[in-house]
Amino acid sequence: MDKFFLEKPSMDREKEIVEYLDEFIQYQSDINGAGGLDKIYDGYTFKQALDRTLNMEDEGFAKKHNHCQGRTFLLIRESDNKIVGTINVRWNLTEKMKQFGGHIGYGIRPTERRKGYNKINLYLGLLEAQKLGLKKVMLDCDASNIGSEKTMQALGGILTRTEIDPSDGILTNVYWFDVDECIEKYRSIYNDMIK
Repeated sequence: MDKFFLEKPSMDREKEIVEYLDEFIQYQSDINGAGGLDKIYDGYTFKQALDRTLNMEDEGFAKKHNHCQGRTFLLIRESDNKIVGTINVRWNLTEKMKQFGGHIGYGIRPTERRKGYNKINLYLGLLEAQKLGLKKVMLDCDASNIGSEKTMQALGGILTRTEIDPSDGILTNVYWFDVDECIEKYRSIYNDMIK
């Protein structure tokens, strides 16, 4: 059984992170959960994108950039030390993020999808949310994103509304999670998959 762990992005992983992000471009897939690391495609150097991502934990820095605070992690598969996903856990949400976006964004690289990895990714994200003292968290996904929807349902998410997100015009499903309850309920399934 594969084991996984979360790791903060760093300069040590620059080559691997860029390869991870490039895979989304190659497959013409949206990059989610990268917490701004994908700013490299907007003219930032890797170091600038990394610094921006890591500094989002700071309330003043986040507010200055019209964002909420967030902590970004790489999902690493222990057996080959490969980045298979990213997850961004957010708090002190802006009014916009309270409506759409929510507390957690995540993604799995295109060549590693349909293996159940995003479930362990979300479980680890819920553990991080718990460490931050978050009791309830909101996540959303495009209504057409069946994989993401199945992930949320598998971890105990409750669908509370389906509306068009005005920022992109896409029909979006919004789920809420009771953090402690979900962690307790699914601990026996996912704890053996954590390094």
